[in-house]
Amino acid sequence: MKRLFDTSVLVAAMVEAHPAHVRSLHAFQRSLKDGQGWVGTHSVAELFAVLTRMPVSPRIGPDLAHRLIQDNIESSSLNLVALETSDYFAVLERMTEFGLAGGVIYDALILQSACKAQVDEIITLNEADFVRISSGLAIRIVAP
Repeated sequence: MKRLFDTSVLVAAMVEAHPAHVRSLHAFQRSLKDGQGWVGTHSVAELFAVLTRMPVSPRIGPDLAHRLIQDNIESSSLNLVALETSDYFAVLERMTEFGLAGGVIYDALILQSACKAQVDEIITLNEADFVRISSGLAIRIVAP
């Protein structure tokens, strides 16, 4: 079963202080073992941004955030999916079709990555956001 990880789960899997750390880490490790884990390249940048601004002590600086991403994504068995220009315009069409505005577009980019990779499910801690933008698609939205 192919799974794409939302940034929220990646953050939780990498930060022990996160309330969803254990369950997110378990889901993440399971996908590393079976080779069926996917991440959108957009999420790599988003992950860096979130890690370096999290209110944890000690703070996660750019060096540590980069190392966490290298160790857990770049050097792992995760598959990366990159969006093309046409994918971005497809996301804009979906946002317009659903009458959505604002930051939910970032979830829509992750959804587009999932569609492009033809995954079976998106693993997220933000189920409600993904449910509202994935209507009509055969991708399951699940929490870790």
